[in-house]
Amino acid sequence: MENLKLNFMDLDNVISNDVWKESLNENQKYLEHIIENLHELKNKNEAKEDIGWLNIDEWSNNQILNKITDRANYVQQTSDLFVLIGVGGSNQAARSVIDSLGVRKNGIEVVYAGNNLSSHYIQKILQYCENRSVHINVIAKNFETLEPGLSFRVFREFLYKKYGEEAKNRITVTGTKGSLLEELAIEYGYYFLDFPDNIGGRFTALSEVGLFPMAVAGLDIQSMITGAKQLQKELESSNIENIAFQYAVYRNELLKKGFAIEGLAFFEPQLYYFSKWWVQLFAESEGKEGKGIFPVSLNYTEDLHSVGQYVQEGQRFLFETFIHIQDKQQDLTIKKDMLNDRFDYLDNKSLNAVNDIAFQATLAAHSNDGIPCNRIILPELNEFYYGQLFYFFEFSVYVSGLILGVNPFNQPGVENYKQIMFKGLERSF
Repeated sequence: MENLKLNFMDLDNVISNDVWKESLNENQKYLEHIIENLHELKNKNEAKEDIGWLNIDEWSNNQILNKITDRANYVQQTSDLFVLIGVGGSNQAARSVIDSLGVRKNGIEVVYAGNNLSSHYIQKILQYCENRSVHINVIAKNFETLEPGLSFRVFREFLYKKYGEEAKNRITVTGTKGSLLEELAIEYGYYFLDFPDNIGGRFTALSEVGLFPMAVAGLDIQSMITGAKQLQKELESSNIENIAFQYAVYRNELLKKGFAIEGLAFFEPQLYYFSKWWVQLFAESEGKEGKGIFPVSLNYTEDLHSVGQYVQEGQRFLFETFIHIQDKQQDLTIKKDMLNDRFDYLDNKSLNAVNDIAFQATLAAHSNDGIPCNRIILPELNEFYYGQLFYFFEFSVYVSGLILGVNPFNQPGVENYKQIMFKGLERSF
């Protein structure tokens, strides 16, 4: 299978050829630094802080995948509802793929908790669990975040009331070794999965953190790893033709020109939760020290009838990255209608063709009006290409953060509101 591709629309109209070549050459040192780190990880198998995700072999070997698959098979055989408890990087990746591709053969339904503090939401999930056979998975790197901690307490109580001591077999915890979560797993007999200590939450899509819930839903996690590995081979080059590097350079050159907002635009609602993962990845990685591009998602065609007006004719500080899926797999032919509804120009047209015409029209209209546009092109949307999407954007944000001059792996600003909140909750530190 071929790799995803990157296509810039009218690059020379946005960034002159001289500036583009100069910027690529000037920033190549950051790409070389990343490739050097990747080679060190591969050759020495060292667990460097924060960049373990860079070498897929380090955390996706057969031993880990077999462990994930065996546990997922157990959950599928003993339950029909899986409650994924996590917030941000602990659930965004898994949710994006499961929501997009659906539950596959032998998989079970997945619902989500631990991502908010709404009593209404939690009660609704609890009610849904009443007449189901339930398994829960709490994911927390350090088990200090309020939302998953609170939800784990609530759903753990629910399981013990429903199943008694057998409840312990219906709990899987994913945390770092030596953490409180591992201590609880040992003390109470919960099954433990490893949250790699050299991977930050938003980079864990293809580790045990993201792969286990996907496997429970019956998704082909081996295909995801295969796709990511295949793209990794392409991105291992420090040549300036590296597409992840070019995307990172492109973004930073646009930022210099005042384009401080990037919209991830898509014409398939399947990509909605993936766009939320993407927003978190770039917002937390780059938004610090008064720097960074603000990421937003654009769910077209729906959003063309709202913010589309602003995008087309508003201030020019936004550029767009479109995800274009070539083969949609499913289609619908619009039949000739008996009524005179004045939509007969649609007779016998393919719905995919109509959607693609809308995509091409939007791309042309925005580009012609001075909005910088680029495209990520996927042959189709499946596990293989989700593996590539995750790795492409993780690699890109690493380069982009270095060019920007920030640490792409920390998120110090997230802690500010927590300190005030914990004081209000009278938490003792």
